[in-house]
Amino acid sequence: MPVLALGAAADPRLADYSSLTDVALRTSFESQHGLYIAESAKVISRALSAGHAPRSLLMSDRWLPRMGELIDSIESRHPGTPIFIGTQAELQALAGFHVHRGALASMHRPALPALADLIGNGPQKLVILDGIVDHTNIGAIFRSVAGMGADAVLLTEQCADPLYRRSVRVSMGSVFQVPWTRLRDWTRDIGQLRDVGFTIAALALTPDSVDLASLASRAPERLAIVLGSEGDGLSSAVIADADLVVRIPMAGGVDSLNVAAASAVALWALRLPSEA
Repeated sequence: MPVLALGAAADPRLADYSSLTDVALRTSFESQHGLYIAESAKVISRALSAGHAPRSLLMSDRWLPRMGELIDSIESRHPGTPIFIGTQAELQALAGFHVHRGALASMHRPALPALADLIGNGPQKLVILDGIVDHTNIGAIFRSVAGMGADAVLLTEQCADPLYRRSVRVSMGSVFQVPWTRLRDWTRDIGQLRDVGFTIAALALTPDSVDLASLASRAPERLAIVLGSEGDGLSSAVIADADLVVRIPMAGGVDSLNVAAASAVALWALRLPSEA
């Protein structure tokens, strides 16, 4: 496996790590090149275990002695992957932030599954995200989905990228283990879910909403929970398309939770009896 000194390297692949804190630039660059950035040995290892292929690795010279297991894993699965080594100052100048987790990897972005393929494998519980644009919330929701036993996540086109660096980091790599895809046409895709037996439950505050505990006591066999954007929540059109609307009872004059917290509460309440 080639080890290249960052200061002496003139490799176009170093552009993969440039200005990682510029969200607009990175979103465009990573989408255009079919890449994403994984941060820390644990997250990189989870990406490898999920079958994702690295394009290169970037690490601090002082972390090299502690990265032997990760390097061996990459070399055994993807021999010849270059490793760029630099000082902490060089890494910060390139990435735009202090790389204190030791390593970054530029990973090839896998193709998203078709909706029909994802729901055709027997999932019983889905989470649908509509217009959620905060990468931290996306990552936290994926972690809740993995931890609470839901089967997959569906995201509308307006949602933030689950494979953006912050989403991946907050999820602790859960974005690699939870199946997910994008909804391209809301009406058509929701109809496709209903065709295979899913009940669509929108999490929102409406006069006719039912208590979360009530839904949990009689949860349908196949259930899709819809969560809306951080500011406005779900649109009236999305709520109208749902089979029922569900609310989380609140106290203390608080009307709702942050969307990531709401996802964790809802999934815990709706966990299968065998998980209780």
